[in-house]
Amino acid sequence: MKTKHILHLYNRIGFGIHPKKLATLKDLSKEQIVNNLFKESNHFSPLQIDTSFMNGIHKDNFKSMRKELVKKSRIKIKDYNYAWIHRLKNPSEVLREKMTLFWTNHFVCEDNNILYVQQYNNTLRKHALGNFGEFIKAISKEAAMLKYLNNKQNKKRSPNENFARELMELFMLGQGNYTEKDIKESARSFAGYNHDFKGNFKLRKKHQDLGIKTFFGNTGNFNGDDIIDIILKEKQCAKFICEKIYRYFVNDTVNESHIQQMTTVFYPDYNIKKLMKSILLSNWFYEEQNIGCKIKSPIELLIGIHTVVPYTFQKPKQLLLVQRLLGQTLLKPPNVAGWKQGKGWIDSNTIVTRLRLPSVLLNNAEINYSEKGDFKDVITNFRKKKLKRKAFIKTTPNWNSFDKNYEPLSYDELLNFIIVSPINKGTKVLLENYKSYTKKDFCIQLLSLPEYQLC
Repeated sequence: MKTKHILHLYNRIGFGIHPKKLATLKDLSKEQIVNNLFKESNHFSPLQIDTSFMNGIHKDNFKSMRKELVKKSRIKIKDYNYAWIHRLKNPSEVLREKMTLFWTNHFVCEDNNILYVQQYNNTLRKHALGNFGEFIKAISKEAAMLKYLNNKQNKKRSPNENFARELMELFMLGQGNYTEKDIKESARSFAGYNHDFKGNFKLRKKHQDLGIKTFFGNTGNFNGDDIIDIILKEKQCAKFICEKIYRYFVNDTVNESHIQQMTTVFYPDYNIKKLMKSILLSNWFYEEQNIGCKIKSPIELLIGIHTVVPYTFQKPKQLLLVQRLLGQTLLKPPNVAGWKQGKGWIDSNTIVTRLRLPSVLLNNAEINYSEKGDFKDVITNFRKKKLKRKAFIKTTPNWNSFDKNYEPLSYDELLNFIIVSPINKGTKVLLENYKSYTKKDFCIQLLSLPEYQLC
């Protein structure tokens, strides 16, 4: 397999690859490399933090301790953010983790209870490469989702249509592929879906609607799982998911021929692993127009830099600050539709921050944080008036690791390893001058190029 294609593969299903790891793969076939990736991700390792502060807490004594517990839970959610970033920096199941990151922006959800947040995140991770039908049924019963889309308020006598609408619009079909009557009948089927104090699914029978419903031309006494099964029979559901996966892993510009091939693989059994393997084994995944064409998400940018030069934030709260300034804070989506992909990551503020990021992370450089937001608690260490608009991000970069992995590479080899998108003539001239720098400084300059924003 060509080096360029291995780099492309690992940029898309992970966050890059080290030269030494690449050297062990270059003599393998595409099938061998892809099969190994799936083998590594067969296992499911839950991401868990210490939530023992909730031990012994139950519905009856929660009210008297509510304020304290809510405060602790919010702190723990930040800890979970740190733990998730750490997992992404050091993934043993790289494809499963990248798929989890994809699904978190498909099944968008937010909550302030760490127990529900942790459970939901691991449901995404568990089903990330499984059966989509089983996946969506599990999501529909998650405490965090039942709260987020108001299905706890969905009762026979007062239906709440929020979850039913988003189920079809955002999760399974896309806009324009259902009617208002479909939404109403679907909502009736999910009435009574609820959870207990610990986040376990609970069907409240007194709120169920056991009447006959008509949905997508089918009539019966449907429950939520029945509604999902009916939607899964629509080929549009498979096509909708394939298009989202294509835009995330292949190209923002959809190729209808490729989507048709993917849909044929995905429908009707909805095997996510089978679909992903067909993509990664296809010839078109490695075509020139699909290499170096996608704008990295903020998380991909943060983790990608770490792959080249490992770094540690001396103050973990600054990790949240950097995520916020880049426009993507894990566990804190902007709305039910999630983060906009592609060009949506870039605006006049974020592009400056993104281009400065390597210097910020690897040279303890200065960064602005004057934007408004509700994450004010993140910057409690920077409240002095002189730091009102900027702060120094303190990290500890591991240049020994960089030397170990990249020292044998020439400047040109390092360039071709880090930058996969085409480089314009002006940049090439600039890079020739940079070759007089130390390899460390040359690396920072490469990571600071506009071309490094692409993968």
